[in-house]
This record gives sequence, structure tokens and C-alpha cells, in this order.
Amino acid sequence: MTPSLDPDYACHVLPGAAFRVIAGANLGDPLLGTEELCPGDVYRLDTDAQALQLAISDRQSAGGRVLSPDTEGQRVASGTEVARPGAALRLAARLTFLGREGHKVDLLLIELTDGDGTERVALPLDPVEPGQGHTLIGVDTAPAPVRLADITAVAFGQGTRITLADGRQAAVETLRPGDRLLTRDHGPQPLRSVLRRTVRTVGPHAPVVIPAGTLGNAGDLILGQQQRIFVYQRGDDRLTETAEMLVKAHYLVDDERIFLRPGGYGDFFALVLDRHEVIYAECIPVESLEISHRTLAALPEDIAREVGDELPGLDHRPHVGTEADRRAAELARERLLRERQNRR
Repeated sequence: MTPSLDPDYACHVLPGAAFRVIAGANLGDPLLGTEELCPGDVYRLDTDAQALQLAISDRQSAGGRVLSPDTEGQRVASGTEVARPGAALRLAARLTFLGREGHKVDLLLIELTDGDGTERVALPLDPVEPGQGHTLIGVDTAPAPVRLADITAVAFGQGTRITLADGRQAAVETLRPGDRLLTRDHGPQPLRSVLRRTVRTVGPHAPVVIPAGTLGNAGDLILGQQQRIFVYQRGDDRLTETAEMLVKAHYLVDDERIFLRPGGYGDFFALVLDRHEVIYAECIPVESLEISHRTLAALPEDIAREVGDELPGLDHRPHVGTEADRRAAELARERLLRERQNRR
């Protein structure tokens, strides 16, 4: 019997081809197999590298999201943005790099193999800055099992204003549990938890900035790249199966009107309610953080532990709506921008 290729979980990875050696023995090469890697080589991540969703079907770890060199039964699942469903998945190595500021960056080298060959991807365990040199200083080909926490932020940047139940706007960093937020589907609802994390805002952690007025937003909307915006589609020319569409913020980036803002450190805030809700940030409908056995495993361990301690047993049903793929999201971006321009 052919095993199911339905995804049990997903994480976001960077293509191995997005890394290039700019100095050293493997000059010009991307991330290679472990036997060809050479400590001392200096790698640079492409400035336009995008994190891609790797969907995983896992018959053995019972949703534990644990990857190790000897794990069997893990396959690339349907809905993936990298490799083909059915490809075998293997943790090949844990690589350690030294950044230009003297900080260490660890990433997992993952090999995805099918009948057409092997594709390599990298899952950074620390933020890696595009366009900067990182020197390979360690190759561990027998790494300990690693929990696949996601590398991307699903949250609001500091200063982004959230709509309260009475219509007032409050900066996300001032919100506290018990504050009542306006939701699209259930009216005023109490905020259960505010999760805060400080990260180096580089690579997949660089925030998406939607300047005030671009989409009708009241002020600059600062979002994590995987934070989803809610779009209601009218008419018959829908881009997704349902009228309700969820669009990841990083798909909206065109580097002209909507852009990434890398550099330094930034505070991100995720908002948890009793349900997975559509709330309003700078007057734009967006999602609150979805908490379930699936998404909880995707959060960094410190955040997952905090949620488990504060809200044991919380298990959201996903908000009704279809997630847009890259093509549908790009079309949605142009529609939204065109509609905004026509109103002026």
C-alpha cells in the first residue's frame, strides 16, 4: 500500500543552491554533500533567497517533529514548496558557521532524494544574514536529533497597532492578557496571551513592511514573513477555492511598494485568543496565532513551553479560509494594490 503523503507538519527551509562559496576551496559552489564540504570556505546567502515550505509526512515520530540521521519513515508530503512529494528525507549534517561579527550560526543540512537525484536544503537554527560572508568552521555528520522548530516569525513587529473592542488602536507591545480585541467573526474577545521574542532581523526573520496607506492600512504594518493577511474575495474570479483567502506576508513583497527591512534586532509579538481569529492590525484583517498540537510543535521551544504553561490544553481549529500559494498571493497583491490605487 502506498503510504499517505498528507503532511503531518511543515517547516521553512532555504535552498542549498542559495548559498555560494565566495572564498575557499569550493569557490563558486553551493552547499554540497558532506564529503565535499571544506571547513574554512566562506559562504554567502543570496540576498533574494526566500524561505520555502517543506511539508513532511512522518509515520514514526507521532507528530514529534524530530529529525535525526537514522530517522526512517519521513517523506516529503503534498503541499511542499521544495522537492517532490514522496522524496525521502535525511538529516545529513549539522553545520556551524562563523559570522562576520563573530557570532555562530548553526544550520541543518537536509537531503531530499527521489528518482531524479538529491536536492539539498538548509534549515538555519539561528538567523543567517543574506549578502554577508559566513565561514564554515564545523561539520557534524552524526548530529543529535533536532526538533524542527520553524525558522520564520509569525507575529507583529513592535509599534504595529491592534484594534481594541471599542475601536481604539493600541501598539502591540502595550497589550496585556485580558484586553479585549475586535475580531471579524466573534466581536470583542479577550486576549489570552502575548508572546514576545527578540531576534536578529535578518534572512527569514527580517520583517515585512507595508507602508501606511499601501493596502489602506492606517499606519506602517510590520509583520513577520509568515504572518497571514485575511482577504475576502468578491465575484466569481476567485484565486482560491473559498472566498476567504489567507496570504503570507512575504508573498506580498515586491521590493517597491512592500519590502523587507533587515538589520539589527527586533521585537515580535504573537497574540493568542480562545479561538484562531481574524483581528485587525493597522485596520487590516490579519490572523491571530493558531495554537494546536500541529502549530505548537512548530514554535521555538521557549515559546512553545510558555504557551503550554500558560494555556494548557488550548487547541484551536484553523480559521475557515484557503491559504494562497505563491502565484495566487502575487495576483492578490496586484489586485489589492490596483483596487487601492483606483480609490484615490
